[in-house]
This record gives sequence, structure tokens and C-alpha cells, in this order.
Amino acid sequence: MALNVFDHDEYRPPVWKSYLYQLQQEAPHPRRLTCTCEVDNRPKYYGREYHGMVSRDEADQLLSVAEGSYLIRESQRQPGTYTLALRFGNQTKNFRLYHDGKHFVGEKRFESIHDLVTDGLITLYIETKAAEYIAKMTINPIYEHIGYTTLNKEPTLKKHLPVCQEVPDGPAPRGERVDEEKGVHTFRGPHWCEYCANFMWGLIAQGVKCADCGLNVHKQCSKMVPNDCKPDLKHVKKVYSCDLTTLVKAHNSKRPMVVDMCIQEIESRGIQSEGLYRISGFSDLIEDVKLAFDRDGEKADISVNVYEDINIITGALKLYFRDLPIPLITYDAYPRFMEAAKITDPDKRLEAHHEGLKLLPPAHCETLCYLMAHLKRVTQNDKDNLMNAENLGIVFGPTLMRAPDLDAMTALNDIRYQRQVVETLIKNEDILF
Repeated sequence: MALNVFDHDEYRPPVWKSYLYQLQQEAPHPRRLTCTCEVDNRPKYYGREYHGMVSRDEADQLLSVAEGSYLIRESQRQPGTYTLALRFGNQTKNFRLYHDGKHFVGEKRFESIHDLVTDGLITLYIETKAAEYIAKMTINPIYEHIGYTTLNKEPTLKKHLPVCQEVPDGPAPRGERVDEEKGVHTFRGPHWCEYCANFMWGLIAQGVKCADCGLNVHKQCSKMVPNDCKPDLKHVKKVYSCDLTTLVKAHNSKRPMVVDMCIQEIESRGIQSEGLYRISGFSDLIEDVKLAFDRDGEKADISVNVYEDINIITGALKLYFRDLPIPLITYDAYPRFMEAAKITDPDKRLEAHHEGLKLLPPAHCETLCYLMAHLKRVTQNDKDNLMNAENLGIVFGPTLMRAPDLDAMTALNDIRYQRQVVETLIKNEDILF
């Protein structure tokens, strides 16, 4: 599917290409070939897919039953080492298998063998079916039209984005280890490359994410992106649902203007309002505020003359945080904060929260600091507004934090810890920030 080339002064939504997504859907599914007999000395981190010391020929015969079949065997040539044997393309492929708490054959690390095989089959299938297509992905970029670049610099091939996290598009050399400090990034749900508009395939570590502006691209596409990733304001057409770092860089500000303006309005005329942040305003009027910010930016009028009910402004602020594509307390920092909330020793718990804050991007940390200082002032008026730190934690916990890729029950159990995290941040705002 070809992309239209638009005039730089006229924004058009990108046309996302579906070919690679369709191929991922067509990829063979993993079929675990279980061993029917007991095997001595089976490693504890392998299941019934482990067949012990069998030869390549035996594995090939066992796996010939179906495409996507797999088993694990101990190497006859090098006892004590393990091989993943996988059926693909009517052939049995053998990969040296490693485990260091997670399973891997290359750079990507997986919680389970099933996920490793699923991701491997996707990669093998796509790179077999679309090798020529992948080689030409960077020819018709959409990067200039979606608001991440100043458009006044030529692409450079000298180095990758300095603040990006790099991961491979496909399988790495077998046995190669990755430096964890590079920060492998996993996109949750289907994502498309914002340079070439093609699908970012695989289960985990599908591409590169710029920690500065939020740009999502394939590794090979990141080589084509200018190092100056400051977004062009004329292409950032909305405030809500826009990546927070992208928005503040576009406006050259410390924090999103919607946060500053709403908080200033609340503190000027509503900080003593009973049930502040707990009581909801009319949803239609909250939507009006959202549309006003998206349309007018910092010129939006949210004064008492337009919105008399302060709960409309608090509702608009909460909606802004709920609509962020990456939560204010990011997915990467979420596990650290969850661990911190479960620590019983007060001093150690506070230190753990401080370590969690270090994981936030600068714009997220600055915005969180400003918000917590505001909520601390709200609690100082709790005799009138009846909103102490615990009550505000209940309101803002699930607003500022979202559990990444958790099942419904685990996410439900996390809610109380989310509340405790926000409560701790409010009470210790002067120490933590």
C-alpha cells in the first residue's frame, strides 16, 4: 500500500500498512511435543517438552508430525547444553538454548518456552515470506508527517537515536547475550513503526522506542531518523491522548499546559470545595474542556465564567492523565513502585519509592512532582474539602498508574497498592522530589 505524500504544512493521519500484521496472523502456531516417559536429570525450568539426550535425526523424525512442532533435547556432542528443535518450512531447525532466569536463543528473553517459540515462528515466517519487502521498508517514510521532527535536518546514518532503546527486528546470532542496560523495549498490543508505517512484529522487543519523544520504530528504521527528535508543534494537533514528552517538547515547556492551567484554576477558586476530585462533574462538559484544549491549547478558556462547577475542571485533569498513551507513572517504573508499596519498613519503603522515581522520563517526573505538590496543598485544606492523602490515593492511584499486561485478578489486587503509592508520594512530596 503506497503512502500519499502530503504538503508539510497540512497534516494528514498516516496510512498504516497491514501486510506484515497479516503475515503475523498467518504464522504457524507452536505445538509442544511432549515426552511420554520420565527423563532423568530434567532441568527444573523445562517441562514435558524436554526429551533428554536424543540425536538430531531422532528429533527430526519426532517433529515431522506438524509445522510449528518443537521439543528440547540435551546435546549429544556437548552434554550439559540444551537445544531447541523447531519444525519450520518442512525442516527441523536447531537453536542453542540458554536460561538465566529467562529463556533465550538470541537477544530476546522470554518467561516461557511457549512464548519464545511463538515469537520465533512469527519472525521466521515473516522474514521468509517478506524478506524483499522488509529490505525496502524505509523507502517511503511517513516520519516527516506525524510530528516528531523539525523537518529541517537530513536523516543521518552515523548513529542511532542517542536516547532510544534498541532491540532487533529478527533473531540474533544464536547464543549472543544482550547488555540489559540497553533497555529492551516491549510494545503492548499491536504497534506500527512511525517511520515506515509498517507493523512491528513479534511478541516482545519488537523495536526501538525513543525515551525522549516517544517515537516507536523498527531498529533498521531508527538508523534513518534524524538525531534531533524534537517534535514540530504544527504537527502536534491535540493535547489529550498525546505522548506527554512529545507534547512538552513541542511546546518547549516543563509540563503539559493542561496540567498547569487546571491546577492553577482549581487552587484559585476551588481548593476548599467539598469532595474535590472525588465528586464527578458532568461528563459532557468535561468533554467540552478536552475539546477546548485540543483545539485552542493554552488559549483554552476554563475560567469560572465558562465552567462554574470546579468539578468539571478536576474531571478534565483526571481525564488527561487517564488518556495518556503511556501513564504518568510509566509501565517501566510500575513494577518498582508496586514492590515499594509492599515494603513494611517505612524508611526502606521511602527509599524504594525514590528509586522508582529515577526510572521516570524527565517530563513525567516533573509533572508528577508538580501534581503531588498540588495534592499536598489539597490535603492541607481537608477540614473543608474532606480529601486527605488516603482519599486522594484512592482517586488518583488507577488514574496515574496502569498495570502492564496483567490478568484481571492481578490488576484488581494491584489497586490497593496503587492507592498506597500515591498516598506515599503525597505525604512525602517534600522529601521525594
